[in-house]
Amino acid sequence: MSAVLVGTSHGTDDPAGQAAVRALLDGVRAARPELDVREAFVDVQQPEVGEVLAAAADDAGSAVVVPLLLSTGYHVRHDIAQAVAAVNGSGAGPAVAAEPLGPHPLLVDILADRYAAAEAAHGPFRSDDAVVLAAAGSSVAAAATAVEEVASALAQRLGRPVTPSYGAGAEPRVPAAVTAARAGGATARVIVVSYLLAPGYFLDRVLEAGADIVTDPVSGPARAEKADPRLVQVVLDRYDAAVSS
Repeated sequence: MSAVLVGTSHGTDDPAGQAAVRALLDGVRAARPELDVREAFVDVQQPEVGEVLAAAADDAGSAVVVPLLLSTGYHVRHDIAQAVAAVNGSGAGPAVAAEPLGPHPLLVDILADRYAAAEAAHGPFRSDDAVVLAAAGSSVAAAATAVEEVASALAQRLGRPVTPSYGAGAEPRVPAAVTAARAGGATARVIVVSYLLAPGYFLDRVLEAGADIVTDPVSGPARAEKADPRLVQVVLDRYDAAVSS
């Protein structure tokens, strides 16, 4: 029996964000019908990751937590790590934690497409438009390093500078990055590329940060019925790597 995949997101009160995560896990189930895929959360929603992981390991003998988070941080290093350690300590495992979803080349592909969709909707972007990448952020230094890696890759893809920014935990914060982009006076517009998995608290704050244009999050438009297959593949890549490690 394959290890259960426990897709673990932050959790949100936003119905559109909840739907986006469900659609992602439904996409994983469709791509691997033989795989037992269960949903868990580290905050806001239930059931908690520890509860789901313990049941999965007991049912199948092994389980993999795939963080549905775009970079490492407290939830990966504390909540998920503690849940895995508790299951393994109980003798019910083995349980392992996969790497978070980012950085990953397919995520850069998705971000470039979200940028292109915004350009199609708002007219051609000019060379003096500024581009800011908005991530949730974390006080863990490795998280900012990962976001900087994605920003650099996206800049190469777009052929223009991309400034990383954060909703919390690291600097610059998104409003400060937007303000700094306007400071020279030459910038025509500020375009924020949302490096956020789905609608929710951080996307709401990004929308309030003063940018002229904000792209859809990684999961896509709020009313998308199916998950982006590339995002599904990222989840499966993380699962497969954890199983084979």
